[in-house]
Amino acid sequence: MQSQQAGPRADKQRQVGGRVAFRRYSILLASLLLIHSAAPQEVKSPRDGIGGFRTIQVASLGDGIGADALRARVINRLQRDGRLKIVEDRSAADVILRGSSSIWATGAMAFNPHSKAAREVSYQGYLSVELLGKADQTLWSYLVTPSRFRTASITDDLADHVVARLLDALATGAAGSSSPIAASPGAGVALHAAGATLPAPLYRKWIESSGMRVTYDAIGSEAGIARLAEGKVDFAASDMPLKPGDSSGNLRVIHFPTVLGGVVPIFNLPSTGRTLRLTPEILSGIYSGAIRKWNDPRIIEINRGARLPDSDIAVIYRSDGSGTTFVWTSYLSLSSPQWKSSVGAGVRVRWPVGAGASGNEGVAELVAKTPNSIGYVELIYAIQHELSYASVRNAAGEFIKADLASITAAAAGASVSPGEEFRSSILDSRNKGAYPISTFTWLLIPAEGVSPEKRSAMADWLKWALTSGQKQCASLGYAPLPSEIVNSELKSVSKWKMGGQ
Repeated sequence: MQSQQAGPRADKQRQVGGRVAFRRYSILLASLLLIHSAAPQEVKSPRDGIGGFRTIQVASLGDGIGADALRARVINRLQRDGRLKIVEDRSAADVILRGSSSIWATGAMAFNPHSKAAREVSYQGYLSVELLGKADQTLWSYLVTPSRFRTASITDDLADHVVARLLDALATGAAGSSSPIAASPGAGVALHAAGATLPAPLYRKWIESSGMRVTYDAIGSEAGIARLAEGKVDFAASDMPLKPGDSSGNLRVIHFPTVLGGVVPIFNLPSTGRTLRLTPEILSGIYSGAIRKWNDPRIIEINRGARLPDSDIAVIYRSDGSGTTFVWTSYLSLSSPQWKSSVGAGVRVRWPVGAGASGNEGVAELVAKTPNSIGYVELIYAIQHELSYASVRNAAGEFIKADLASITAAAAGASVSPGEEFRSSILDSRNKGAYPISTFTWLLIPAEGVSPEKRSAMADWLKWALTSGQKQCASLGYAPLPSEIVNSELKSVSKWKMGGQ
């Protein structure tokens, strides 16, 4: 399999509707804006290292707009901290920081509504990084998007955030070693899985990094469960846990959460020039057809100053049986009694309005080419397609945009009681700073009827995913599982490997 660069790969050529001419213009503005981020700063002499490491090479952080400025800012901030020596020779580095990045214009706001002469261009972007050891093993990873209350340039904001997270991970020991799966009776066994598209980018990365012979078909949660029931795959992936007592056909399964994700409302409004705020009531109103215009007073009320068009909202939903749809409609059902009674939650529902597309990828692509549209996808698909996504009011009354911190906050304190088989929900969390449409995603493993060789192979891959694999989650926008849940799962995996349930 071809090696993947750390972090998501955005399609640089995608232009949406009327954004083509504007983006060409904004590239020049972005380049001018980013130059100052490499300005010289006070540099300290290296001290005794941090986390057992003394030297670091900062490799490429991408090849797009602002990548060189991001790298220069990261190096500058590490030099100012002084605990790591920057080296250019990879062989002299204890650790290597590499990554990918993209910065793009999302719109412009006019200071004078009657003149286009004075406009402020708004930018969005990401910086995804991995910290590698000398054997190229992932020690730590992270993905940052612009801060909620950004005051510096976007390059300074992204780079400073990454360096702060990196230094904290090194100081606390969170940047630790990882390794391929050790030889076992099932190490050479080929495994086949299918299911959810929400975690597909991460699962493909895990398969490559683990060295195991695993293939994964991202066909949606419903189809993956059906293939498992038919005996066509060895295990399935789903964003929807089966209810206690349910089964996949005649086959009993065990749930193993693998990672935390966030489902975000994406939109295509090039003229807005800012991030939207949306409430659960507005989202259910849009998807039920009760709110049909972007300049509806209920949307304007919480987005004062935004340029909202007098245009119909083009609603996009998943047409296939989808765990992402289950998460989205479950959230709307929790937030709106009317939605719960009229539409409800499920992998498929009778949508009152809109047009369908298959998979997270399909929804992202359709929103990207449809002006005035709204859809829902897992966070990484919004970032990969350079799409704007809204902040959503959580149960604590805060408007929160999905990122690693807010998704992690949603799972704070989450636990699994005996007998629940790790089916806990973190939707609409009341935790402060929590993104409300956050979720676990699960692997469904047959409880019985598995050969000893395949049982050993699946258990080993699961153990790797729950340990070394967790260090790779963040570079793709997924949040690692809470350590308490990982520890409980590892015990369950060991028991299952030995033939228990």
